[in-house]
Amino acid sequence: MAQDRIPTWQLAAFAGPAVPMAAMGLPISVYLPQFYAEQMGLGLAAVGTVFMIARLWDVVTDPMMGVISDRFPSRWGRRRHWIAASVPIVLLSAWMLFMPSAPSSSLYLFAWMFILYIGFTMASLNHMAWGAELHEDYDQRSRIMGFREGFVILGVPVVLLIPVAIEQLGGANVEADRVAAMGWFIIVLLPITVAIAVWKVPEFGELSQKQELPLREAVRPLLNNRPLQRVIASDFLSGFSGAALGSMFLFQATYVLQIGVPSVLLLIYFFAGLGFVPVVVKLSYRLGKHQALVAAALFNALMVPTLFLIPPGNFYAAAAVFTFLGVNVGSVTILYRSILADVADIDELETGHRRTGLFYALMTLTSKTGGAIAVGVVFWTLSLIGFVPGAENTEAAIRGLSIVFVATPMICNFGVAAIMWGFPLDKDMQEDVRRQLEERAKTAEAAAATD
Repeated sequence: MAQDRIPTWQLAAFAGPAVPMAAMGLPISVYLPQFYAEQMGLGLAAVGTVFMIARLWDVVTDPMMGVISDRFPSRWGRRRHWIAASVPIVLLSAWMLFMPSAPSSSLYLFAWMFILYIGFTMASLNHMAWGAELHEDYDQRSRIMGFREGFVILGVPVVLLIPVAIEQLGGANVEADRVAAMGWFIIVLLPITVAIAVWKVPEFGELSQKQELPLREAVRPLLNNRPLQRVIASDFLSGFSGAALGSMFLFQATYVLQIGVPSVLLLIYFFAGLGFVPVVVKLSYRLGKHQALVAAALFNALMVPTLFLIPPGNFYAAAAVFTFLGVNVGSVTILYRSILADVADIDELETGHRRTGLFYALMTLTSKTGGAIAVGVVFWTLSLIGFVPGAENTEAAIRGLSIVFVATPMICNFGVAAIMWGFPLDKDMQEDVRRQLEERAKTAEAAAATD
């Protein structure tokens, strides 16, 4: 049965929680590692190890949450109650992480990162799965994910206004003040946006009964679903690239580009990314999702070496380059999440079970794993080449930092383009899958009516 186009206001209400979720993700990847390494005195190697181990815990929590959310709906639906339950977990852990008392320890950082990731997984995984189930149309799914990722991107520059203001005002401890202020932003905004989304946006479509699948079924998609394997492999590379750039950004802006207001540069980058969202969605309508993803990956890979052309201290040249690099901010995430909704349709046709939560768990798992490995590898690499934050570095160490910063996204984006080239699931195939699912549902309804 054809679905109506979801009103814009309702999509905005649905996407609202993505703003504080993004506001949480940015400091985790950009500000917290530096804050705990320098201000809390833990050092690069210790912080890199803690963030990597904490992220790798998602190897357990992501697929577990995906299976649980698929199998245990409530009277609210399949996803909303899980998002609501995540709020108190996130609020407590954000308070402890963003406003710590010095001196801190690696155990303290690990424990609260561990708890934060549980809450973050509950919220983000179920929010993505909810979006995938809002509509069955190939292009409408891109529109839904465009809204969600647009709000994700919006959340980043909005929360970045906080450290920008604090950097401009100065103070005795700018680093601690900006981290604490971002924590308060999350604590205040998350419960408000979740309440609006749960209240105003229903879970459209059929409310499935419990999915009585054995736990071993959680790994079956990895073994049998080739489109899924290609999507999550590409998302792993994108997650690795994004986390590596995020963890190095402040170092690159300060030591290589010599920009005195790095948060302003990051703000420009994300506002540019927000502007590219409708462009990418429309490009996916015209080319198809995977072709648009290949085009975006190639653009990113070929654009990033222009960073070498920026003269040290030239803010305007840096701003121009980072404006064009903004296409990397949301383009791939929109397309990955929209493509995955279509891939989940194939699994439903083959197995008879809707396992959207599991599929998004597998995607977030690989992306987070890529991010976890990236932070550890990057910080270890910088340590090996002799780069020391907050100290006087040699020219060779700074040059090495710049090379790692540029080479990482180039390699990863060329890899994404190679993996997604010739991806088999296009609009025609997805529409055929949806027709078969609808016919099977009608047959089951007719059979039930005759019993």
